[in-house]
Amino acid sequence: MGESSKQTVLTYEGVKKLEEELEYLKTVKRKEVTQKIKTALSFGDLSENSEYDEAKNDQAFVEGRIALLENMLKSAKVIDEDDITTDTVGIGCTVKVKDLEFNDEMDYTIVGSAEADPTKLKISNESPVGRSLLGKKVGDTVEVDVPDGVIRYTILEITK
Repeated sequence: MGESSKQTVLTYEGVKKLEEELEYLKTVKRKEVTQKIKTALSFGDLSENSEYDEAKNDQAFVEGRIALLENMLKSAKVIDEDDITTDTVGIGCTVKVKDLEFNDEMDYTIVGSAEADPTKLKISNESPVGRSLLGKKVGDTVEVDVPDGVIRYTILEITK
């Protein structure tokens, strides 16, 4: 079974994003790639036709991504707003933490790996920080092993 049977954990927002990407790939991107292949074929000799090779690679990527998204959505476990508690840290909640070394406060939203976006402080439940925060309560201090050493956070608040 391996990777494909792994359950994807998503919030409703995450499901919407994946469905939008899937729709875009199936409608717009597929047509673009098919058009590229047709154009490349019109150039004749396929043995020295880099446009054709590139278009076929694009097609393989698009089809692979479509299959991946369909699989993720099929096996998705959607986190229901009502199931998100604020007693302990779980997927779908936002955690306000204080970095004890730098005295910074940050709000991390814990999401499934398919939705992770560190630039928006959406961190995966499988990331070192996400893993260390899961199941903890307000007031708990966690230590996270990172490549540079150890980060220590105190949990200040858990919200939906």
